Amino acid sequence: MAQTFSADSHDTAALSQRIEKRWALLMVSIIGLLVAVMIFTGLHWAMMPPSRVETIDPSTLHLSGEFVESNLGSAVEADGSVTVRVIGQQYSFTPQCLVVPAKTPIRFRVTSADVIHGMLITGTNINSMVEPGYISTFKTEFKQAGDHLMPCHEYCGAGHEAMWANVKVVDKDAFSKMAVNTRRLTCDL
Repeated sequence: MAQTFSADSHDTAALSQRIEKRWALLMVSIIGLLVAVMIFTGLHWAMMPPSRVETIDPSTLHLSGEFVESNLGSAVEADGSVTVRVIGQQYSFTPQCLVVPAKTPIRFRVTSADVIHGMLITGTNINSMVEPGYISTFKTEFKQAGDHLMPCHEYCGAGHEAMWANVKVVDKDAFSKMAVNTRRLTCDL
């Protein structure tokens, strides 16, 4: 009887070892697959960057092109949507206050003149990194009128805590009346 017990425990130990080896092999395979996917993705994006990435020369932002000072702020497009252009620079956003309409498709185009900044509009899901040399583009629509704070959420230097702007969402009709008198809208106009 002692030998039967020993044989049963030996079979159980061998079975446990086989099961543990299979699970270990499965886990190593999964980890290997994840590492291979990360390597492939990293190499693929390095060779083929996303097609929507736009570059811009940060040293000439204010001199010519889409981000000259007279072109910053909100503008009504031909299709009725609104495009907002903003520059982030140590330690402010230009323009400091944006006016946008509620219930209207809005496209933000944001770039940096100097270092990496972040753009977060409180009370919304808008959260973007703003890098020098690139234009960050994203679309949104505000459901109702209201005021939102837009702080920089990426540390950009000693004055980072003072870098913020306001986003004033107004009624669509009020925005249309304001847009009749000017090409670009900010809170100052």
